Amino acid sequence: MPKTAVAIRHVPFEDLGTFEQPLVEAGFKLHYYDIGVDELWTLEPVKTDLVIVLGGPVGVYDTGSYPFLIDEIALLKDRLAANRPTLGICLGAQLMAAALGAGVAPGDEKEIGFAPLTLTEAGGQSPLAHLANAPVLHWHGDSFAIPNGAKKLAETPACANQAFALGPNILGLQFHPEADAKRIERWLIGHACELATAGLDPSVLRTDAARYGAPLRDAGRLMFSQWLKELRP
Repeated sequence: MPKTAVAIRHVPFEDLGTFEQPLVEAGFKLHYYDIGVDELWTLEPVKTDLVIVLGGPVGVYDTGSYPFLIDEIALLKDRLAANRPTLGICLGAQLMAAALGAGVAPGDEKEIGFAPLTLTEAGGQSPLAHLANAPVLHWHGDSFAIPNGAKKLAETPACANQAFALGPNILGLQFHPEADAKRIERWLIGHACELATAGLDPSVLRTDAARYGAPLRDAGRLMFSQWLKELRP
């Protein structure tokens, strides 16, 4: 019987991307929960085999404007307290950090574009080791503090906390190892306003996606596959 993976998606183009293939190969059946379409209360917070919380253009602290964030944090509190397999990417990682009691706040600058990670000692001994030589896609303005008891795995000059792990089952990633560079145009259109406000040229991102997309796809899939193999029931 296939295991169930639920991906909570905030905007249509920020999906599981290149991670879908290794997820299926690991024996999971994938279901998307689209915020604003599907009701989160129908998602069983603990029994679901794997929950992946994807990125989005809102801040964890925007609960007054976007009340669904309250429901997501509540769901994650229950799930993380039970140590159930959970992966957060960008906004998803920030929501996990908040659910674990860590702070989330705007950074000094937006970090958008392809750039390498610097792995910590713990990061080098984790599945993130596969990303050591592959520039990853960064697309965020906020950042999280490392939750109590968690290990910091990676950093960049623009963002001191790029990833954390709490045992083998809980992984938060500020960056986007799942991004499919072949579909970068969807990101450039969907985030056109943000790029213009930040004064960033989409042609640079387009060129870098063509250059780094294949190495990131391969390294990201290896990272994700190893993480899935090391999960504990």
